[in-house]
Order: sequence, then C-alpha cells, then structure tokens
Amino acid sequence: ARTVLRIYGVRVRVLGARRFPPSQTVYISNHTSTLDLFVLVALGLPNCRFFLSGFVRKFVPLGVIAVAMGTFFTVPQDRPEERKRIFRRAADTLKRTGESVYLSPEGGRITTGQIGHFNKGAFHIATDLRAPIVPMYFHIPREIDPGRGYSARRGTVTVHVLPPIDTADWRIDDVLINKEHVRDTFVRVHQELQCA
Repeated sequence: ARTVLRIYGVRVRVLGARRFPPSQTVYISNHTSTLDLFVLVALGLPNCRFFLSGFVRKFVPLGVIAVAMGTFFTVPQDRPEERKRIFRRAADTLKRTGESVYLSPEGGRITTGQIGHFNKGAFHIATDLRAPIVPMYFHIPREIDPGRGYSARRGTVTVHVLPPIDTADWRIDDVLINKEHVRDTFVRVHQELQCA
C-alpha cells in the first residue's frame, strides 16, 4: 500500500493520535475514494483485519492479498440474511482472536462530497465485542482524489483520528441511536473542515 501511494506521489499525514491502541479496537472511517484502501493499509493499524466488498475478489492480485490479510468479505445490502451470517461469524472470530477490525459504515464509496448513510454492521460488532470505536475522518483534497477511479494525483491525504468512543455500556437495542450519534460526529467534522 505504501509503495502504491509513493507511485501516485500521495503522502499521508495523521493528526490527532500519536499511535493506535494495541488492544482490540473497531476502526471506522468515511469512504470517498479508491485511495482509502491504500491509506488504510499504509496506516499499519495494529493486529487489524478488514471488511471489504466481495466484489474486490474479482481483481485477482488484490483479492489474493486481501485473503492473505484475513479480510472478511461482505455481500450487498439486498442480501440481509447472508450479511447477518457474515457479521456474526466475524464477531465470533474477533472474540476468539482479540484482533481489531476496520469497517466503513458508509459501505461503498460516497463521491457526492457529503457523509453518506451509515449501515449498522460496525455498530453491531462494536456492541458485541464491547471494544472502543476509533473514528477516522479521511480528508482527500478534490484535486488529487480519483473518486471511484484510479487516476490519483500528487498531494497529501490527511487522516484525522478522532477521540475513541467507549462502547462498554452499549446495548443491541440502541444500535440505531448509536449509529446516528457517531454519524453526527462525522458530519460535524466534515462541515468544520469544509468551512476551514
């Protein structure tokens, strides 16, 4: 991932955290660009697995790397029962291994310039694991952002690591409320950075 970013001429600047926690953590971020995947892996999140669309397996080199990293592959939202099974198995695996995990609550890339709808999966997992959520806001300047494509330009991506969110008292019944509360945090940060 770091090599790909170097080839593109993209630097990553991390603000708000000196280092990532070694304990089990659920990482989430907004998802605006193809660059996100490479930035995430380049961050070197400790002992961390990822959720990724099963569609990516069609790109053989990327699919092989993702499988080797222990990626959990998801299916589209229109297959809810299969999604539930995938997330349940992932939560069981993470409980057993104590590994951290990254998910994008927006699911697919949102290229509208706004924070998209948040799905529930990340919040179900965080509630089940009782692991803190570390939100990360990715700011990719429009002039370097390839969006859904691959033609990134030289520049700097800034990762704003926001304060951890304690989930120790979260209940499954409150998943929707907690999801919207966390989304509100992303919307606020997004608006603040746009104004800046």
